[in-house]
Amino acid sequence: MTMNIIRTSHLIRAIICLAFFSIASVLDGSEVVVPFSRLPRTNLLVYQNRKLEVIPVKSKADWLKRRAEIVAGMQAIMGPLPGAEKRCPLELKTEAEVDCGSYVRRLITYASEPGSRVPAYLLLPKTALAHQKRVPAILALHPTDMEQGHRVVVDPVRAHYAAYARELAERGFAVLAPAYPLMANYQPDLRALEYQSGTMKAIWDNVRGLDLLESLPFVRKGKFGAIGHSLGGHNAIYTAVFDQRIRVAVSSCGFDSFQDYMNGNIKGWTSERYMPRLLEYQSRLTDIPFDFHELIGALAPRCVFISSPFGDTNFKWSSVDEVVRAAAPVYQLYHVPQNLRVEHPDCGHDFPEAVREKAYRLLEARLF
Repeated sequence: MTMNIIRTSHLIRAIICLAFFSIASVLDGSEVVVPFSRLPRTNLLVYQNRKLEVIPVKSKADWLKRRAEIVAGMQAIMGPLPGAEKRCPLELKTEAEVDCGSYVRRLITYASEPGSRVPAYLLLPKTALAHQKRVPAILALHPTDMEQGHRVVVDPVRAHYAAYARELAERGFAVLAPAYPLMANYQPDLRALEYQSGTMKAIWDNVRGLDLLESLPFVRKGKFGAIGHSLGGHNAIYTAVFDQRIRVAVSSCGFDSFQDYMNGNIKGWTSERYMPRLLEYQSRLTDIPFDFHELIGALAPRCVFISSPFGDTNFKWSSVDEVVRAAAPVYQLYHVPQNLRVEHPDCGHDFPEAVREKAYRLLEARLF
């Protein structure tokens, strides 16, 4: 187990409570729960103390207090991140193998927790297999596809989706492309597994996918990339917030502010496979306890590459720019403003080749 993962524990649950609730005594001696006020999503350099005072962030230690509130806000909507109780042996099984020239593609399953096996593609460069040479690894998270699921990132089966897992394997990366819950052939029973959202199940599957990559003798440990388009774009961000082993996160068409999404209609975020609890906030979007301004800030000082096309009708590029402006001061606090990058290709909801090339070069520069 790595200490870099934020696990659900008594400590984390305490942080969730402290981030949003203050316990106050009343005259009869009982206690009431008083919610903390929602801090501004566009000003990340403040935090709240136990007295409900808003305090300026003046140091990295201060920022970590605000970051703890952000993580608590995520778990208030997504449900808690699992802990040691779900960390079972991975029991990797190979179902099929295909020779793809410079790499081998394996269809595998692994146990992310008791009672749940995740289908995934594992792409391995032949040079790593032949010489036991350690190579960097990438978590390639797929976009929405109810029929093909994770296959769309390893095969060009959709004209509007790039097979970026395949392209990265051809460049020498080991790549794991897990399936997303409740999509295509991966249908875990979220209630039986005690999840409050498909989003948190996906995060945990991804965390365990990184454990799987670390278990391979030819993969470099402790330093990974995550890349995704659309659904995969925000899945990569969520996972990177919880797992510090992701050093570079690439998000294409993955988000805008909840307040701006579809002009304020957030129902697209509220199905079982995403975050059902968000539906409670449909009429009060400003009260949602986290937003992407804070999530991008929470990734600092690590490297984040965002592609937000001018013509994307799912996620507004202008909202993405507002998110980045809000997060930028956190990167400046760490003296790494260059680690937050945004591209605006002139296209629709797509991950064009020229932008993918920039993302791949960044992954190579930071991970090889």
